[in-house]
Amino acid sequence: MGKPKPEIGKKRKLLYRLLSIFLGLVILYSFGFSSNAQDAPAADDAAAETAMVEAMISAAEVQNNLDHVWILLAGFLVFFMQAGFAMLEGGMIRETGVVNSLAENFMDACVTGIVFFVVGFGIAFGSAESSGFFPQIELFLGGATGAGDGDGALFVNFFFQFAFAGAAATIATGAMAERTNFVGKLLYSALLGAIIYPVVVFWTWGGGWLTQQGFLDFAGSTIVHMTGGVVALMGAYMLGPRAGRVFGRPPEASNLAIASLGTFILWFGWYGFNVGSTLGAGDLNQLGLVAVNTTLAATAGALGAMFHTYFLTKNWNVSFILNGSLAGLVAITAGCAFVTPINAVIIGALAGVVLVVSMGVVESMKIDDAVGAFSVHGACGAFGTLMIGIVGSQALLEGADATYTTSLLDGGGLDLLGAQVVGVVGVAIWVAVSSFIMFYVLNRVDVLHVAPEADRIGIDAYEHHASVWPNVLPLRESDDE
Repeated sequence: MGKPKPEIGKKRKLLYRLLSIFLGLVILYSFGFSSNAQDAPAADDAAAETAMVEAMISAAEVQNNLDHVWILLAGFLVFFMQAGFAMLEGGMIRETGVVNSLAENFMDACVTGIVFFVVGFGIAFGSAESSGFFPQIELFLGGATGAGDGDGALFVNFFFQFAFAGAAATIATGAMAERTNFVGKLLYSALLGAIIYPVVVFWTWGGGWLTQQGFLDFAGSTIVHMTGGVVALMGAYMLGPRAGRVFGRPPEASNLAIASLGTFILWFGWYGFNVGSTLGAGDLNQLGLVAVNTTLAATAGALGAMFHTYFLTKNWNVSFILNGSLAGLVAITAGCAFVTPINAVIIGALAGVVLVVSMGVVESMKIDDAVGAFSVHGACGAFGTLMIGIVGSQALLEGADATYTTSLLDGGGLDLLGAQVVGVVGVAIWVAVSSFIMFYVLNRVDVLHVAPEADRIGIDAYEHHASVWPNVLPLRESDDE
């Protein structure tokens, strides 16, 4: 073959140069695109991470606000229980003492609100010293005004705890109905809300010595109900029986319709009491469990008391049905987050039996508990608290980060039951001794029992000059008038 022509060689060189330039541009463009492609995602990733962090902070704030709204709503339900107590007690006692019972129940909320604000809350949640027996007290909520950081959460917690304190004070009112001097009532409610009850709270929910021993009481079977029940028993004992009281034949209830409605209100409010004690709306399992256990124990308590009473008397006694449901509610309050639904039924049914037996014992001791307050709240509160140590669920206790996670029948441990016994006995001794001293002093200064004239004409006429049914039950005149 001969040599190529010069024109063709020049054309080939030009083509090779054009191809080289094109390939170089492609390579440079590729490097530039890669660099830009790497830089853009880096910027996008940083922006995405920032947005994610902001979203998480926003979600946490929303959850925190929802938790506090839930606590407030639960507190509203617990406060509404004051109406239930007033109606139940007014319906269970005699007609001549209903106005007095209503006034005393109302003043329980008023007096407790003031003293718990001044000093009670500061004792209940004060800083603990090493032994866990005595707190460092802060008065008037530490001077919170609502303008400082964290004041809102403090106020929400105070309101919720105040509603519980008011319930503790109201329990004693029913047992001591129809014969308590109104001034004495105001004084013992103040002392209960300022000192006696807050000390119990400090020992337990406040991180005191009973909590350090591993004691558990989720919503207050011992802390609230047994405390109120023991005060009720001491008060009823110190007062003596009502005028005309025949032991073995308790006076008939004045209005079972009102008492029934009051019981339904209490049951409704108990969902705030128990479910609200989750102190948040973030754990769906716990919220549902507590609501179901509360319901099952109430129903089983009514059935247990009803059938046990029928076995003894052959009567379907409405008063025991109503108190039986409350007995089940009281008993499950301590362990509503620590036991399975089946065990909640067992606890409720047995509480109904405990109620009937306890009322019989109190009656045999000739202590006039006008509405069975000690049996419902004291005896069943202690019983329900102890049952955590017997049937508490190991899985639920582990989830709650409890000190002891095995009960007698689920894991075979005795430590938890022992802690529960220590808690019940410790609280009972403190409340019994302190309330006995309180009532003894009130009795010595003659402001505990009403004047003898009130026994003759009725406490409503004597202390309030009023009757709940003025057209049906006219006022009797006092000899002093």
